[in-house]
Amino acid sequence: MAEEDRRAPAAVVFDTLGLDYERAFAGSGPHRASLGRLLELLAPGSRVLDVGSGTGRPTAQTLTDAGHRVLGIDVSPVMVELAARQVPGAEFRLADIRETPLAEASFDAVCAYFSLLQMSRAEQQAVVAKLARAVRPGGLIALATVPLDVEEAEGTFMGQPIRVTSFTAEAFTGLVTAAGLTVLAEEETLFTPAHPEAGPEPQLFLLARRGAD
Repeated sequence: MAEEDRRAPAAVVFDTLGLDYERAFAGSGPHRASLGRLLELLAPGSRVLDVGSGTGRPTAQTLTDAGHRVLGIDVSPVMVELAARQVPGAEFRLADIRETPLAEASFDAVCAYFSLLQMSRAEQQAVVAKLARAVRPGGLIALATVPLDVEEAEGTFMGQPIRVTSFTAEAFTGLVTAAGLTVLAEEETLFTPAHPEAGPEPQLFLLARRGAD
């Protein structure tokens, strides 16, 4: 079996994209607005987990610049290396959230921006529930996805072959509330990445809170 075939599909795609991904999405106003809503509610010096941390920008950098302690995890070795170089104030690890143990209530907040799309629906449901348990009671979760009713859909993303599974906006929001989270803010938008082979895509941003138990 080729080395590429043994790695997570997302790792293969994002190892290839590298900084091109950052350049394509750096101008996302909705992403930065989502981070802004999170920052308004975070206590100083909060511990935040960034799932699918990519190049570290804008999420980890925005959070560390605001004084928060960030752990970023990603399945792409290239992305982890880039993030560690670009955002030295955060910690980054090569890890798959599906296989990474997370202690109960170990973070004040979790971010997962577009990092679930190459997982099955069952895996996405399990990961959201896992993240809900990982934040402390009253803690926050910022999520973003592409709200489409698709399962194992093959396509091309920025010139790379990709297989995507997602939910409608209503179904994804339902998945989040079923995990015991209360949705505080919801924004649907259409964003076109700054890349010649990227087209407009619908995006859904949610900010949710774990109950105080």
